[in-house]
Amino acid sequence: MKQQFTLKNVQQEKRIFRGRVFFAIAFVFFCLAILIARYAYLQIVHHEEFSNASDKNRIRLQPIPPARGYIYDRNGILLADNYPVFTATLSKADVTDIDDTLKRLIPVLDLSPEDVERFNSRVKTVKKTERVTLKLNLTETDIAKFSEIKYQFPGVYIETQMTRFYPHGELFAHVIGYVGRINDKELKSIDKDAYAGTNLIGKIGVEKSYEDLLHGTPGYESIEADAHGNVLRHLGRKESVRGNDLFLSLDYGLQTVAAEQLAGRRGAIVALDPRTGEILALVSSPSFNPNLFVTDIRHDDYSALRDNLDHPLYNRALQGSYPPGSTIKPMEALGGIHYGTVDWGTTISDPGYFHLPGDSHKFRDWKKSGHGSVNMHKSITISCDTYFYILAYQMGIERMNDWMRQFGFGAKTGVDLPSESEGLYPNPEWKMRTRKSKWLRGETISVSIGQGAFIATPLQLALATAITANHGAHVTPHVLRSTRGAKVHEVINAPTGKINFNGTEEDWIKMRDAMVDVIQSGTGRGIKTPNYLIAGKTGTAQVKSIAQGKRYNESILTDRQLDHGLFVGFAPAENPEIAIAVIWENGRHGGSAARIARPILDYWLMQRKSNPMLPANHQVSGGLMTAGIKPGELAASTVAQVASNAARLNNTISNIPPAEDGELSE
Repeated sequence: MKQQFTLKNVQQEKRIFRGRVFFAIAFVFFCLAILIARYAYLQIVHHEEFSNASDKNRIRLQPIPPARGYIYDRNGILLADNYPVFTATLSKADVTDIDDTLKRLIPVLDLSPEDVERFNSRVKTVKKTERVTLKLNLTETDIAKFSEIKYQFPGVYIETQMTRFYPHGELFAHVIGYVGRINDKELKSIDKDAYAGTNLIGKIGVEKSYEDLLHGTPGYESIEADAHGNVLRHLGRKESVRGNDLFLSLDYGLQTVAAEQLAGRRGAIVALDPRTGEILALVSSPSFNPNLFVTDIRHDDYSALRDNLDHPLYNRALQGSYPPGSTIKPMEALGGIHYGTVDWGTTISDPGYFHLPGDSHKFRDWKKSGHGSVNMHKSITISCDTYFYILAYQMGIERMNDWMRQFGFGAKTGVDLPSESEGLYPNPEWKMRTRKSKWLRGETISVSIGQGAFIATPLQLALATAITANHGAHVTPHVLRSTRGAKVHEVINAPTGKINFNGTEEDWIKMRDAMVDVIQSGTGRGIKTPNYLIAGKTGTAQVKSIAQGKRYNESILTDRQLDHGLFVGFAPAENPEIAIAVIWENGRHGGSAARIARPILDYWLMQRKSNPMLPANHQVSGGLMTAGIKPGELAASTVAQVASNAARLNNTISNIPPAEDGELSE
């Protein structure tokens, strides 16, 4: 029987074909789904990351640091300027191995260990698109060495940046301060976006107090660059906003005259406008050159300043705490009137000493034989210690403390400058808290003449004098007079209150007259002038104590053991325009300090308007005066001018009769 074979199964083939087609289609769709998912993952989930990566060699956003605001005196004389310097920077985005690059750059740019440390601190905190400063103020040698091998350092650039310059050098150092490189501590507290591309920040003085106004707001520039960091084109730009310009209450001429009086001496001078609280001059001597700190001070220079026995970095006007001596007697006498302890008719008999009831210890008057019959007016004029010993015994330390604090003693004045000292007006609570012992009656007597634990700053003394000149109206000392720029800041130029006083307006006038007689016929008569009336008070503060029964003998003391000389005053007495406090360390007595004050008062009241003192080589630009001094010259002409003026004014001082202030306060 013949066998039949099926040569083709059409249905089965169709099923197989369809299965293969469906499988192929499913595989294609499966692969497509994977591809879509991958695209979604890259384009949606990681869009920003890969977008930035793709633009790494193409689009860059670089910060534009703002120019720092200028600082002027009250007359428009430039006190803090900006000038460009060459700076080496490194772009994080263009350098693969930062550590290796830095290691190779050290000998090329002569990087110091401090430069390396600062760079390493900053590079960790900035954004990847930013350039980090390697070294400020490159020398011509640095630039030449780098230019020869620039191709070996892709991502390292030489560019210009603005830095600070102080044309008058030492003259305003303690009040204006200086800027310096941002350190690790400051990096943790500043807004990094606000300081993008910025290396400098205010360290002390006005530069620190008004950093927010002076700094400005950074801008940004979008650029297209190749893989080597070379700029191909500029895509967009948002300009930075320059910091505010500051106009201070300081007067260049008055500051110069004040600095001349302390040239070669240790001490401080503060002059205020008692009507507004504006600081007209603030001098601490010796001073220092703030330009040294701007682009990293050399170790040797800093060591010389730090180890100097005269402490030029120390701001004596704000931080120096001195026994105020007899300068506080007018304020203290008004306290006696306030509490009804004494009045202008209260009279004592001064034998030259005072002792507490039941105690044989004698608190000596500066005049060994005593002053005889003394009322309040005479006690101020001749600075009778015994009168104030008795007044203090009757008032008591608690009431004295409450009263004197109204004049600003024992507390910060609120001045718009950093690092102000509180001074100290002691009382029993303070002694128990700090020394774990009870207050002694004799300590009250010492405090009454500005000795013992009582210490005050020159600024506090100037403020207390201004309050006395104002008949009790309180002002807040400040150096900022006005500001110009994008940021708004209000300055208060008016009295901020009045002390609580139970006396009358006549009492203030009588105290003024007593202080006038200090200059006319009392311990400050060496600076009497026919041109205007000065109301003042001299003071002498002991540096080395004298044992009971011993006499003060200058011949056995070193220069630094001599008494401090102090003077406070205001003028014209009938309508005060200036209040001043002077301390001359180891100046021997208050009459010497008064002689320092006289040329300052003369300049402000007589010379300033008719023949103002101006910077050497100054020029007028846009209504503002700028010193024609190049940064490299470092204000040599100003130093020469100060020396010349000092010689001229010293001749003037030598013609003032010597004071006869023999105060030796206990």
